[in-house]
Amino acid sequence: MKIGAFVVTSADMVNDYTELEEKFQKLKNAGFDNCQLNCWCADNYTEENANKISELTKKYNVEITAMWCGAALDNGPVVWNNFDGPATLGIVPVAYRAKRTENLIKGAKFAKMMGVKNVITHVGFIPVALGSTEFRDLMQHIKYIAREFKRLDQNFLFETGQETPYTLLHMIESIGMDNIGINLDPANLITYGMANPVDALFVFGKYVMGIHAKDGIYPTYNGEGGNEVPIGEGMVDFPRFIAKLKEVGYNGPLTIEREITGEQQMIDIIKGKEYLEKLI
Repeated sequence: MKIGAFVVTSADMVNDYTELEEKFQKLKNAGFDNCQLNCWCADNYTEENANKISELTKKYNVEITAMWCGAALDNGPVVWNNFDGPATLGIVPVAYRAKRTENLIKGAKFAKMMGVKNVITHVGFIPVALGSTEFRDLMQHIKYIAREFKRLDQNFLFETGQETPYTLLHMIESIGMDNIGINLDPANLITYGMANPVDALFVFGKYVMGIHAKDGIYPTYNGEGGNEVPIGEGMVDFPRFIAKLKEVGYNGPLTIEREITGEQQMIDIIKGKEYLEKLI
């Protein structure tokens, strides 16, 4: 396994690459050689941007292992909690599904321009009633997306967190396509109160194609979910988690994600890198 970091682009990336180049430079200076790239703005999915980002990866010798494609910017509300999340997140809400799907497919084309095969997103709160009309309709829609990705020779990865591991397993196996996988975020499973991430690997470990190395604590009953915290300070049992990843045969990147801004973010990322290196 190799350790990378999560790089968030700005909405105005099309006009100003200074901030993005600084992020790549910081990654290289901190000893990283790989990252996931995050982008929420479909207007930025242009050939010009793809070429400029590719130039940065070559300049700093940093590989983009996956692109995290946000599909909701300027397309309906996005609320990251268990109360309003089911009606606002991802492609689950029917009211926003068509436009967000269009943005996802644009994101896959953009990733392909950069030579990035894995594209990740939060699908949203997948219905837990596996035999329901809502589940079947969503499954057929994701199958359509997977087919579009297949034409591009791209992989579609579910970001974990807003569904139980078994619900996600059933969705993937109901779709039945070989370009579907999981980007496992262990902290999300905890902060949304869905599962212990070590146990989750017993359920869907064979489908894991990416990892967010992130830590968090379980939610209390306030609807807002648990808090994300620095790696090693939360409830993710990273020694057991890394061991189980090895057991299921995962040998891909561990992409550190720290959901804060400012100087402390990189300080925490570097500490997380040192912590994970000892476990690996």
